[in-house]
Amino acid sequence: MSHPASTIPVIVPAPQRAEWRDGVCQFVESEVRLVRDASLPPEGYRIDIAPDGVTVASADDAGAFYAMRTLRQIGRDAPTARPQTCGRFVGTSLLDEPCPLPCGTIEDAPAFRWRGLMLDEARHFFGKETVKSLLDLMADHKLNVFHWHLSDDQGWRLDVPGFPELVEFGAVRPETPAHGCTGAPNDYRGNGQPYGPFFYTSADIRDILAYARARFIEVVPEIEIPGHIRALLAAHPEFSCGGNAPRVPRTHNSIEFDHILCAGNDEAVRFLERLYDAVCDLFPGTFLHIGGDECFKESWKKCPKCQERIRAHGLKDEEALQGWITRHFTDYLSTKGRRAVGWDEILAGNPGKETLVESWRGSQYATEAASRGHDVVVADVNSTYFSIPQGIADDPFDYYSPTRCITLAQAYAFDPLQGVPKNAAPRILGGECCLWSECTWNEYDLAWKTWPRACAFAEAVWTAPAPRDFADFRRRMAIHRQRLLARHILCAPLG
Repeated sequence: MSHPASTIPVIVPAPQRAEWRDGVCQFVESEVRLVRDASLPPEGYRIDIAPDGVTVASADDAGAFYAMRTLRQIGRDAPTARPQTCGRFVGTSLLDEPCPLPCGTIEDAPAFRWRGLMLDEARHFFGKETVKSLLDLMADHKLNVFHWHLSDDQGWRLDVPGFPELVEFGAVRPETPAHGCTGAPNDYRGNGQPYGPFFYTSADIRDILAYARARFIEVVPEIEIPGHIRALLAAHPEFSCGGNAPRVPRTHNSIEFDHILCAGNDEAVRFLERLYDAVCDLFPGTFLHIGGDECFKESWKKCPKCQERIRAHGLKDEEALQGWITRHFTDYLSTKGRRAVGWDEILAGNPGKETLVESWRGSQYATEAASRGHDVVVADVNSTYFSIPQGIADDPFDYYSPTRCITLAQAYAFDPLQGVPKNAAPRILGGECCLWSECTWNEYDLAWKTWPRACAFAEAVWTAPAPRDFADFRRRMAIHRQRLLARHILCAPLG
């Protein structure tokens, strides 16, 4: 039976199929009937809403979890539904008072298995409560991978047992950029205020990992090598070429050109092996991100140890040296039962096939990685980097790369398979949106840049890639935005 659009429940991301019927069910979440159906796909579910109650079928616990998230969205639109409050995280408690739901059937499953969101806390530290709030919102939108960027030139945010010097020197810096700095090399004004020490303890990590697991979110930590590493070198300048790295992280938001890991230093390699051992103990998941992007190698050209490594291994040049050290650590993590993840620059080093490649520079790199037998996650800089302006009027916040734009429509148009040949498509696991924090100063700034674009991204990786209707999404998003605002989430206008 056809229903007016105004009476159809709003669900974001949209389910694969929904049919609505006459009739009403008095919905109480604690009374939902849960059944197992092995014929359904992983993370998929079927909801049947009938006058006598709600039945949820799923093949696994994740599917049942996502079904309940969908029911909560529908339930909060019901006339008698009240905003639910659970401490700081508004909207996460049960709908335990009866509310009317329209009768119908929803059949749903994800288009992609990797539906990720990356948070950069090296540049700006947001803290455990903000991370938990973000994990709640990810779960509401059926995102299932939290890529946690914990080290960079500007900060080291992980108190690793046995390595106290990393936070002693790497988690604090003399100042940060003043508001309004863009991150361009010639645009730096310091605020004159010490920043930190800010970092997560082992107890914090255990707490956040448990919180994520309860929401079927896998946490992938990123400890970057061989570039983007000045905060580590602040603790261990002896592991830089020449051993003269400054004893403080970089204050400027731009990339460090002069100080990277000395790839010819055997002690540095052994140190990183021990460090990755300890990080693996903290994070028991499958994946560990090693970065590998934007490594400027001028110091290697002048370093006797790096030049000796090139000669000893018959390497062609400094690019091949990065390939050598990348392959060393992807192989090392493999021996520990872990799969390394790296930005697409690591392809130059011919890493092992078990290495997952995160493509950020364009579909040609996703295609190359998939064609070479790698699983791939797509994080296209032109569609998923939400540190780039969103093209709305009267925007009060600063952005990195302020001359570019990723609108809501562009975020919604993201397709991990775009430009990838059919024979390479099975290797594309999904996509990831990225919340870089060079110019993000607090949780409100973060939320404004994330939502509603992350809602559009979530639909792009959950709902079937095509056809998708942006006009319909925008209609639904206008209602969904009010839900977020009611939960005190600073969701930007739709543009």
